[in-house]
Amino acid sequence: MRLLLSLFPRPFLIKLSIWFRPLIKLYFKGTQFVDPIDGSSYRKFLPYGYQKFRKNALCPGTLSLERHRLLWLYLERETSFLKQSLKVLHIAPEQVLYKKFKKFNHWKYTTADLNSPLADIKVDICKLPFKENSFNLIICNHVLEHIQDHIKAMSELYRVLKKGGTLIAQVPMDIKREKTYEDYSITRPNERSRVFGQYDHVRVYGKDFYGFLDQVGFKSKGIPFMSKLKKVEIKKYCLQEEMIPVAKKN
Repeated sequence: MRLLLSLFPRPFLIKLSIWFRPLIKLYFKGTQFVDPIDGSSYRKFLPYGYQKFRKNALCPGTLSLERHRLLWLYLERETSFLKQSLKVLHIAPEQVLYKKFKKFNHWKYTTADLNSPLADIKVDICKLPFKENSFNLIICNHVLEHIQDHIKAMSELYRVLKKGGTLIAQVPMDIKREKTYEDYSITRPNERSRVFGQYDHVRVYGKDFYGFLDQVGFKSKGIPFMSKLKKVEIKKYCLQEEMIPVAKKN
């Protein structure tokens, strides 16, 4: 797994997985772990990570990670988004969520990314080709840590979100850090992986992440959704503690 992640670009791996996923799903079929997004069950999940592998992180059949499964449970249990008629923008769509959301006839669902083969529109997040106040909901997860001018990206997300709309913007966050750390002089992939946790990250967010969102106009907060789950669920779904940043445009 580590070798694949380091040798091949993500768009290629996405295309490859579309062909082989059904066989992988069958091979790992079992009853110990469950992906709540589609209800499929497995005898084991796979390790995943660039700097340090996490055990039981990657669902072999759907390719969901802990954050995807946590987000789905939050959307399903704590919001009405999955049932509402909405205009939705999904930046860098994750395969398992894309597959679910694409079937929603009550959503006008648009996917966007610079490289992903799942994207309807190839875009630079710092220069989105949409009019102001276009979307009710924007999902932009584990994207901003890749963007050098993340304030510009947040401003663009704010611009295209409708008043009263919601942005969900999960990021890898070190809750022990008060301040976000970034150093643009670090450009070598190995060094970025060591310092930022992944070869293509440009910063490590601290607890001040919400301040960046608020700086461009959002009213944001972190939702500690994990605290509402039972221990048996956390184990069954193979979840990892992560806040869900929710930002509103008033």
